[in-house]
Amino acid sequence: MAGPTGRGGSLGAALGDLLRSQVTPRHRLSSYNAKHWHAQLSQLTGTHRGYQALEDAGLDVAVKTLINWLSDPEYNVRRSYRDLIHTAYENVAIVRADPIPDHVRRGQYEISGYVTTGTDRRERGTPDAAPLRIDGSQGNWDEIEELWLAGELTDDEFEDHFIDDVIVEDIGEGTDGWEFDGANYSVELR
Repeated sequence: MAGPTGRGGSLGAALGDLLRSQVTPRHRLSSYNAKHWHAQLSQLTGTHRGYQALEDAGLDVAVKTLINWLSDPEYNVRRSYRDLIHTAYENVAIVRADPIPDHVRRGQYEISGYVTTGTDRRERGTPDAAPLRIDGSQGNWDEIEELWLAGELTDDEFEDHFIDDVIVEDIGEGTDGWEFDGANYSVELR
């Protein structure tokens, strides 16, 4: 039975596609795009989560003060308070990434596409050639997860770290390192 599969124009793009299908990435909620402090405060005070974000940001004012601020967008609010409102708004607007689940870290990977090590270049995962099989449980996922949680895991970074921290940890350096220099990849997680 086939498992989840990621596809892309590079190994990193296929890995990223696969990971995003398994876990929520860090992203910005499209409904949170207000720029002015008053609009941000109005949106924040509309939800319990928003009030919690204001409290977490350190905004500690009386209810009467909040009502005064909300009733007049031109109210003279100190810059430090506007900064706290903005911080709370940004914290609510960003959806934190879920950690990479164990089934992804410990999974068996089947990579199809061109794989090069030294002068040996082969297309893997064809009727004539098995996919490159990698045991993810042998890898070190710490840097990949750190970048993922920060929202900074690009396809290129993912590919580089997957090669260095997962493939090399599982099957070694290869003749002269590993290159995935094709234009079409699929990665199946088993």
